[in-house]
Amino acid sequence: MTYKQLIIYTLIGLFIAGSVLFVNHNSSFYKRTVAQVVDTKVEDSNQVKDVHDNKDQVFKQSITAEIKNGKEKGKEVHLTNKYSSSGAYDQEYRVGNELFISIDNKSKEKGQLTGSITDVKRDKYVLLVGWIFILTLLIVGKKRGFFSMISLAVNVSLISIALDVYVNHSDTSLLWICSILVVLFTIISLLLLNGFNEMTYAAIAATLLGILLSLSITYGTIKLTDGSGLRYEEMQFLTRPYEVVFMAGLFIGSLGAVMDVAITIASSIFGLYEKNRNVSIKALRKSGMDIGKDVMGTLTNILFFVYVSGSIPSMILYLKNASALGFTLSMNLSLEFARALAGGIGIVLTIPIAVYTSVLFVNRKRNRL
Repeated sequence: MTYKQLIIYTLIGLFIAGSVLFVNHNSSFYKRTVAQVVDTKVEDSNQVKDVHDNKDQVFKQSITAEIKNGKEKGKEVHLTNKYSSSGAYDQEYRVGNELFISIDNKSKEKGQLTGSITDVKRDKYVLLVGWIFILTLLIVGKKRGFFSMISLAVNVSLISIALDVYVNHSDTSLLWICSILVVLFTIISLLLLNGFNEMTYAAIAATLLGILLSLSITYGTIKLTDGSGLRYEEMQFLTRPYEVVFMAGLFIGSLGAVMDVAITIASSIFGLYEKNRNVSIKALRKSGMDIGKDVMGTLTNILFFVYVSGSIPSMILYLKNASALGFTLSMNLSLEFARALAGGIGIVLTIPIAVYTSVLFVNRKRNRL
């Protein structure tokens, strides 16, 4: 281990230790009252029977907790919690859990504090998962893993700012905002991960062209068919036009798969060229198309699984309430299928675009040498 590596690992260790120490003693930074469970007791239980003959046992839990912040810090508070054995909408609390609570003002006058549970304090668990993700990136990806984290942080910040602008300025076009985001996401992600070189430029050009063609076809199809078959009921809580929000989601949702195809093909073609500077253009094209065909099916299936997986709970809910299978699929999967198809079109179109764009940049690099 070099001296530089030792310093880096030491700094990472200090960051981990400092963040863990902070998150376990940060109750005073919250405006809401935080209480830690010190004792629990199950008082009674009963069985609830639903229309499908499924028995769900409901428990009443008496909790004693210690307040960790605010004027009542250090005092005991008594809470009650009802939870079911299914745990669908509630949960059992255990000693050591930290909860956000609301104290009953009348109980302050009586001298024995009581209150109700409003939420669970989960920051320590989020931190744990976050550090596992970061360390995995750094161990596997090393320098590129580090730049991947920076890219992710920048992209999250950009989309947060963009959505805030849209929410607070209703006259701003969401499609234009997402179009700008797609360009920024593509350029920032690929430049950070692969640097300023011909391979990166080829991948950026292929990604943007693939997204543009894919969404143009999707938008044209929706317009020609007047959105027939698309069920926007899951967006009915929105106060903005459903179609615009749906199309904006397609912009962002298709980007990851299209970018993956573009950089995979560009990297492969430039890798072949670097190994053999005399390789023919025909061989590069053939190799790029073969690689594209290999990843096409896998990525298309990944898109389908990603989109459909989010609808599984609502599908089960519909089927459990005796909804017809066709109606259930139509209500829950019409938009997901449309998203998967739009992404699939983007993947297929990006393959030849990435091949010819990469070959073009290879020729440009070859002519300079």
